[in-house]
Amino acid sequence: MLSKSVSGFFSRMRAAAREVHDVRSLAGTSMFAAITVILDRIATFQVSQILEIGFSFVAVAASAYLYGPWLAGLSGVVVDVLAYFLRPNGGFFIGFTLNQFLLGFIYGCWLYKKPVTLWRCAAACLSVVLVLNLFLTPLWLNLMYGNAFVITTLRLVKNIVKFPIDTVLLYVVLKFAEKRLAPHLRRV
Repeated sequence: MLSKSVSGFFSRMRAAAREVHDVRSLAGTSMFAAITVILDRIATFQVSQILEIGFSFVAVAASAYLYGPWLAGLSGVVVDVLAYFLRPNGGFFIGFTLNQFLLGFIYGCWLYKKPVTLWRCAAACLSVVLVLNLFLTPLWLNLMYGNAFVITTLRLVKNIVKFPIDTVLLYVVLKFAEKRLAPHLRRV
């Protein structure tokens, strides 16, 4: 059973790598990258200098679901650089660009060529919370600002509160994408 899961995972990663060379996939990913930039501009709220709440992850996850982790990750890099020029909030730091790549990649690993289920959306969101929001982002902030590497109470509370909201929002959006968009945008 485990070997079947592992071989299925690597099979999906190879299929996702082929998406990088497909013009329709590139166009679709570009569309979601534009939506991500727009959501980053209008649906991100600055709580403090080092904490913000945003919903652009939904477009990243939809792109990852439809086109795979490689394209979603690469579009995350482009979006991060573009968003920095459109809405800079501090200096540019390559660690946050890595976060954007990993955001698309993590969602793609969980969601690409898989049926949309609530538990899969929850697992994807939890992976992002643990790896990016509670580990890498505090590490990058520590490197940038020299503060002790700690997870602030505010950051922890934000992630605890947002986790179920993000999970349900992601599930609803991906269910819509599964029924309405996937048959038209993604080759099976």
